[in-house]
Amino acid sequence: MKNPGTLKRILTYLGRRKFLIALSIVFAGISVALTLYLPKVFGDVIDTMTGKGRVDFKELFSLFILAGAVIGATALTNWLMSVINNRITFGVARDIRNTASAKLHRLPLSYLDSHPAGDTVSRIIADVDQFTDGLLMSFTQLFTGVITILGTVGFMIAIDWRIAAIVIVLTPLSLLLARFIASRTHSMFKTQAKVRGEQTAFIEEMTENQKIVRAFGMEEECMERFTEMNDRLGKAALKATFFSSLVNPTTRIIYNIIYAVVALTGALTVIGPSSLSLTVGGLSCLLAYATQYAKPFNEISGVIAELQSAFACAERVFELIDEKEEAPDGDRELGDCNGRVDFESVFFSYSPEKKLIEDLSISVKPGMRVAIVGPTGCGKTTLINLLMRFYDADSGCVRVDGKELPTLKRRSLRKNYGMVLQETVIRRGTVSENIAMGRPDATREEIMAAAKEAHAHGFIKRLPKGYDTVIGPDTGLSGGQRQLLCIARIMLTLPPMLILDEATSSIDTRTEMKIQDAFAKMMKGRTSFIVAHRLSTVRDADLILVMNNGTIIESGTHDSLIEAGGFYAKLYNSQFEN
Repeated sequence: MKNPGTLKRILTYLGRRKFLIALSIVFAGISVALTLYLPKVFGDVIDTMTGKGRVDFKELFSLFILAGAVIGATALTNWLMSVINNRITFGVARDIRNTASAKLHRLPLSYLDSHPAGDTVSRIIADVDQFTDGLLMSFTQLFTGVITILGTVGFMIAIDWRIAAIVIVLTPLSLLLARFIASRTHSMFKTQAKVRGEQTAFIEEMTENQKIVRAFGMEEECMERFTEMNDRLGKAALKATFFSSLVNPTTRIIYNIIYAVVALTGALTVIGPSSLSLTVGGLSCLLAYATQYAKPFNEISGVIAELQSAFACAERVFELIDEKEEAPDGDRELGDCNGRVDFESVFFSYSPEKKLIEDLSISVKPGMRVAIVGPTGCGKTTLINLLMRFYDADSGCVRVDGKELPTLKRRSLRKNYGMVLQETVIRRGTVSENIAMGRPDATREEIMAAAKEAHAHGFIKRLPKGYDTVIGPDTGLSGGQRQLLCIARIMLTLPPMLILDEATSSIDTRTEMKIQDAFAKMMKGRTSFIVAHRLSTVRDADLILVMNNGTIIESGTHDSLIEAGGFYAKLYNSQFEN
């Protein structure tokens, strides 16, 4: 394992279950002791049959009863140990998943924007599952394996210390060989986990955007990319599995040699001088112990390969957990907001090498309707991200009611905004629950009134169960219907500030005219930021900010900007030149 810190962190999670681990070790010790005692019983069985007509049937019957009791007790302790180990490993997996899931809520949007969702899901689901499988195998086989090795050595020494010494001397060869191979497979398993995450992200992307793939005839190209990823995953998995699988057969060769040496030495001892005599039953015990001694090493060699994969997956999960969190929350409440917003010498860029917003300064008075227009990529949505504190400015400051955003609690800030975005979000639940997302305590009458204001009431009543119809991200609502539901949410909450980012982009022209009337009523007395490409929707704004390359190049009312004949006038006339 390349990163010892990973093992330390895993042990931290295991440390929360010290009692269960201790109990598992106790049952493992009992199980191994009973398993190792069984060959001794069968050795005594052999020694009770010393020759023809010399069989102690009474002793033989007692030994068979004892063997049956030992086998039954072994099975019971193995079952109990398995139950405990499952509770330990799946409890650790649950804790890690909970930690990773909680971390997602504290990650900055910059991380979520720059990492495929499928890869993040793969880390929390697939990688934790793979880690759990390896951890469960290690608990089940490592505990019993180590105790079995120590126990068999003790029994062999008790029977014949000379043969036990031969076994102990030859053992380090297999350990050195297993460590040599395992140390070189960790990076291979890490590559395998990385490619698997990349493939999961690609599959999720293609599944969610299947209509676009088919519309542009990209099926063959997507299949080629998937095949290429699949080939890389296959090669990475084959390479990791092949080299890790070398441990088992190579160690088996060494232990077969050890078994042969024990058999030969024991046989010579049986027929040797009386001072070195070893009974046939004793030799049988030694051979059984030699087999049992080798078995844990073979199992552990298999566990090593599984653990390398498990640790590689654990590293990927811990990388997510260790990601830098978003800037600390402020400690001030915004309270009742008047809606004054100020940008003062704000600089911001998503990446240091690519500048975006530079030296931006604007002042928005309470109740103003501010339209933000400009070509794609000019920084319109970025301005909204700064307003909502989804991102923090690199320098300069943004104030709401004179309070700098970093000093405010995010929840306090965001509950004063109502957002309608171009990309609508529908969660799994009824229509009523979706509209009441910002006000869970709203009555049915209030929800219906908001839907009517948003002109969504008509299509909602046509749904199978009306407002009680269960919908979700994959429900067959049109883009316009989804956007109307989002508008209804804002109509219900009516916060002091509004952000409308292409809020009517998916709505037909007739409905848009009605919505604009509703928006006009809703925006009255509220500070509103309107991002729009269709300039006909911003003509009545109190202030129009024209952005290009992250800078405000023009500002004013619609009429003043048209009269100036600058960038805005050209942009406006290009939409209405006919």
